[in-house]
Amino acid sequence: MKLKQRVVLLAILLVIFIFTKVFLIDNLETSAAHREDQRAFQRMLAGLRVALDPRLEHTLQSPWEIAAQWVVPREVYPEDTPELGAVMHAMTTKKIIKADVGYKGTQLKALLILEGGQKVVFKPKRYARDYIVEGEPYAGYDRHNAEVAAFHLDRILGFRRAPLVVGRFVNLRTEIKPVATEQLLGTFMTVGNNTCFYGKCYYCRETEPACADGDIMEGSVTLWLPDVWPLQKHRHPWGRTYREGKLARWEYDESYCDAVKKTSPYDSGPRLLDIIDTAIFDYLIGNADRHHYESFQDDEGASMLILLDNAKSFGNPALDERSILAPLYQCCIIRVSTWNRLNYLKNGVLKSALKTAMSHDPISPVLSNPHLDALDQRLLSILATVKQCTDQFGPDVVLVEDRMTLSHL
Repeated sequence: MKLKQRVVLLAILLVIFIFTKVFLIDNLETSAAHREDQRAFQRMLAGLRVALDPRLEHTLQSPWEIAAQWVVPREVYPEDTPELGAVMHAMTTKKIIKADVGYKGTQLKALLILEGGQKVVFKPKRYARDYIVEGEPYAGYDRHNAEVAAFHLDRILGFRRAPLVVGRFVNLRTEIKPVATEQLLGTFMTVGNNTCFYGKCYYCRETEPACADGDIMEGSVTLWLPDVWPLQKHRHPWGRTYREGKLARWEYDESYCDAVKKTSPYDSGPRLLDIIDTAIFDYLIGNADRHHYESFQDDEGASMLILLDNAKSFGNPALDERSILAPLYQCCIIRVSTWNRLNYLKNGVLKSALKTAMSHDPISPVLSNPHLDALDQRLLSILATVKQCTDQFGPDVVLVEDRMTLSHL
């Protein structure tokens, strides 16, 4: 064989070797990532049941100190949380030492300080479990049980971006009124034999109080994030106008996502993928009211989008508001890890997992069966939407590998 032919043959063999090596490495990395996703899913299923147990093993710290140490830029709580039950037990049983009107907002809430100095947000029960909220997808009062369900869905999806929430019964006469500020106390009233309050907020009205059953009020408590992690509020790029006849740009501009990708913090980093994760989360729970969102302050787009204020959810199980998914079907990208997790939750697994996760909550059953059924149906719609994207653009474009190392050091 002539020297020239040998060189050509060697070059061809070298190219084949390089392509084979790259292909094998890519496949090995992909399969390794998939295997880790499967293991993470199995760990999540194994830890779904959270018994509210006061015991804190292997530590002398308070539950509040433990929960505060969990928070990092990309997680509110870690995957492995053996002390989660103890923290939630404290949230639902610790003595209330102060009660005040809630922080700024449109909906009724109270800010409670629990023994040990921990702040929690209390949202009262306004509707029965089977009540259907008619009208716009963001209509009605906040739903306290929606906060509980949304927190556990956050666990199941593996996002870990929602503050801890648990149900709690409080005695308004003996637990709240004796420690209430004058501002909150001035909103208390008696309606029939029931103790009620209407608080201070944009939509709070004396004519629309939240009432206990006698003195006992059912509600949810959300753990306040540590003060060392101040929050920054952002306008959601897919927010609604809330004005009849006036559409937001994303509602009529099919190329809107291209414009979003050119603006900070969506032009780099994880924030746009967080927006899409959140759209999936919100579509599942029926939350069309995320006009703003929070991240940690001065994060330059690197920290997570925190899943706060999920109470405008689970209003109508028969309403699937597809516009909530606009970030997904307009951008046509999704994290591979999110895509894998959604596929693991098919065939009734999501409904079963959420029902199991909420079974130990003090206000269980948290959701009615129609709402649980709706979750499985909405999951199918999400999977179909991603398939439309992959059919149009190909999986290599749509499925984005974005696995950030999460440090708890």
